[in-house]
This record gives sequence, structure tokens and C-alpha cells, in this order.
Amino acid sequence: MQNSSIKKKRSIKICVFTRLFVSLQNNIHNSRVNIGFDAKRIVCNGSGLGNYGRTLINDLSEIVDQDIMLSLYAPDEGREPLRAQVKDSKRIRFVYPEHRWLKALWRSRSIVKDLQRDHIDIYHGLSGELPIGIRQSGIKSVVTIHDLIFMRNPEYYHWWDAKIYAAKFHKTVKEVDRIIAISECTKRDIVELGGVNPDRIDVIYQSYGATFRYPANDEKKQEVKARYLLPPRYIINVGTIEERKNILLAVKAMELLPKDLSLVIVGRSTSYAQQVKHYVDKHHLGDRVLFLHDVTNDDLPAIYQMAEVCAYPSRYEGFGIPVIEAIHSGLPVVACTGSCLEEAGGPDCLYVNPDDVQGMAESICQLLHGAEGREQRILRAQDYIRRFEGNNVAEQVLRVYKSLIR
Repeated sequence: MQNSSIKKKRSIKICVFTRLFVSLQNNIHNSRVNIGFDAKRIVCNGSGLGNYGRTLINDLSEIVDQDIMLSLYAPDEGREPLRAQVKDSKRIRFVYPEHRWLKALWRSRSIVKDLQRDHIDIYHGLSGELPIGIRQSGIKSVVTIHDLIFMRNPEYYHWWDAKIYAAKFHKTVKEVDRIIAISECTKRDIVELGGVNPDRIDVIYQSYGATFRYPANDEKKQEVKARYLLPPRYIINVGTIEERKNILLAVKAMELLPKDLSLVIVGRSTSYAQQVKHYVDKHHLGDRVLFLHDVTNDDLPAIYQMAEVCAYPSRYEGFGIPVIEAIHSGLPVVACTGSCLEEAGGPDCLYVNPDDVQGMAESICQLLHGAEGREQRILRAQDYIRRFEGNNVAEQVLRVYKSLIR
């Protein structure tokens, strides 16, 4: 009889303890904010959208409270060197689908079940799209829209791709809770082309990667100079070598510039690069135009820092991060009118029409070593781009998240 009573008391204690434990676990979950991210570009893209995602995650990890978890949802592990650029932090974790052969479907639809399983409070589409069903799931959502070039200038895309991107854009802006535009130019395009209420849009500029925050030492510069056979004096251009980027304008300007000045073009090659190389060969510029592919993130800052001027003649951009990278590297910049580049570079860069070869050449001459006012322009431009520094950007994004969970 006594044993039975003791067993009953133990059973009651265990039951009470179990309830307390479950209650504690629920309280821990309720106090924690779980933020999920579309991390496909983070693990797959070496530049552009990939850099945006990695920089944002790293900066967020430094400022979020200990009760905030950043979960990166990727369809597979992607490229190890890119994953390695994401900081090793207790506040960051990668999540992959259980069945990898269905990864395309998972990212666009099935991921929602995993987000619910993981108690995600907010999901951030870092590359302009959201999975189907996110709104019905009750999970709050944010999307970053970088540009609408596929709608503004569809001629730069295969017609079917432009149609698909446009359809995804229209669906996303109907379902999402908050939209982040990376420039006022992009915000105007979202309002005009998507019919979106501007009050639903937060403009938060991009940040540059951490590698551009520190000057390369002389040893590093000499090592990089030898590795890539860099010329003594050069103008730099960074970005995918595609028609929209319009690098042919800078190549044509070389014929009007001092003969000891070269152009170094850094970026992934496309079919447009062959058109540029054909012009280079035809006009005997081969010894003055250098194409560099597969430049590492570790080497790129030194290549910037040894240049005299950055030429960025793109016809249309959502933001133009190489302009910011160049200014931070101590370079004056010549860019083109017509999109957001004046917004990115500020009033102390020079801007020309994207078809004005003479104007490009004259502007570059105004910014070469020894040109009057060059150093003052650089200092004022560096002061202007402080608004794009990492933690300021991360803090603004964090405020957007917090506005959705009050």
C-alpha cells in the first residue's frame, strides 16, 4: 500500500515536471524570433545577388539579439567557397531539403512546409521572389527587389525569361507583407510597373562586402599585380561582361586617352564579350585592354586600389555596387546617366550619356592622377557612401522585421 502511494506521488511529480518542461520549451520558442532566408544565391552566385545575401547575413549576425535565429534555406550546399564566406555563428544555420532531386519544386513551393515545421516567423526572399503559399501559411514575408530590368528593358533577356520574371514579380508583390527596394530608382519602377502602393516599400541601399573595408598592403598588391599581369596604369571596370553593362563605351574611349593608360575589365564573360573583343582586335587595342575572369574576392580589392579611375558605363542598374566598391577603394568614378548610378555614386562622380564616347574620354581625363580637384572629389564621394555601410543597412532591415512581429 505504501509502495503504491510512493509510486503515485512519483508519477504526479514526473507529470508536473513534464508539463513544466513543455511550458518552458514553448516559452523559449515564443521568445525567440526565427527568420528564414532564400539562400540559393548565397551558396551559388559569386557576385551580385550572392554578395548581397552574404553581406546582409554577416552584418545581421553581428547585431541581432541572442533570441533571433537566422535560417538559410538553400536547395543544396552549392559552392563551398561561397558558403565559407558566411560567418560561423551560433545565430546562423543552413537548411536543405530532405529530397534533393526535388529542389526546384522545393524552393518554389514545398519549402513552406519546412518553414512551418521550423516555426519560422518571417521569411525573406533575397532575390525578388517568394514561394507559393507563403501568405496562406501565416508566415510574415519580406522580399528584396533589386531591379525590374526584365520589364524596363526586356530586350536584354530571352523573351520567355522576361515573361516568367514579370509573372513572378506581379505575384510576389500581391502576397508579400513588406518590400525592400535597393534604390529610389527601383522603388519608382516597382510603383510604376507593379502598381504597388509606395507605403509598402522600404528603400534600403546595398552594402559593400567586408573585404573592401581594409586597404591591401604593398606585398598583397605586388602579389596580385604579378598574378594577373596588371599594367602600370589602368582604368578598372567590374561586372558581368554583358550588353546592358555597355563596357564597349569605355573601350571606344581608350582611343582618345593617353597611350600608356590601359583598361582592365573584371567579370564573367558572355556572348557580348566576343563583340567587345572583336572591336579591340579590329582597332589594335589588344595591348591596352585586359580581360580578367574568375578573380577571387580576396584579390579584387587590391585590383581596385591599384587603378586610377573606375569606369562604369552601364545603361541600367538597380543600384550599381561596383560604384560603391570603387569609391571605398579610393577611386574616382565615371558612370552613365539613365538609371540609379547618380544615386549610388553621389554628386562628386562624373556622369555621361551611355552613348557619348567623347564625354567618357573627357571625364576619365578629368579624374586621372594629377588632375585638379581629383583628391577632393574622392574624399567627398567617400563621405557620401557612408550611408551604405554594412551595419546601417542591417539595422534598417532588422527594423523592417521587427515591424512585422509587434
